[in-house]
Amino acid sequence: MRTGSLKVLVPIAFIVVALGFYFVLLGSTGLELVRSGEVAAIGLGIGILILPIVGAWIVYATLRAGLQHQHLARRIHDEGLELDIDDLPRMPSGRVERDAADKLFATVKQEWEADPDNWRNSYRLARAYDYAGDRSRARETMRRAVALEKLERDGQAGS
Repeated sequence: MRTGSLKVLVPIAFIVVALGFYFVLLGSTGLELVRSGEVAAIGLGIGILILPIVGAWIVYATLRAGLQHQHLARRIHDEGLELDIDDLPRMPSGRVERDAADKLFATVKQEWEADPDNWRNSYRLARAYDYAGDRSRARETMRRAVALEKLERDGQAGS
């Protein structure tokens, strides 16, 4: 495993373990309230018991999406199709300047429009949306890229 990967995995593992501990504490508090037998406490206990379930689902969904995106990023890198932003002008924060990001986006969108069912184009478009600052469209387009890549993999496995 690369050192860069370890620098990311260790904090994620720590956060997941801390959240797991927190969810167990919430669950036990909720159970105590339900067991108390008082109507108000039972209502609060049920509400508290729902929180760890929702929290666990959010953690799972977030980690799953992250792993899927990382898988696509690795494939794009291996195929040499990453967006080249090295020469684009940057703001002091390190983000790509808006005009340059918009120009990159326009170019990548044309590629996508030529072949919208190619997961590689959807991945690149998602990254371009991200550089342009449109996070919601970036997430939506990345979900599309993940689904298209899965279809491609499933199609190859069936062949």
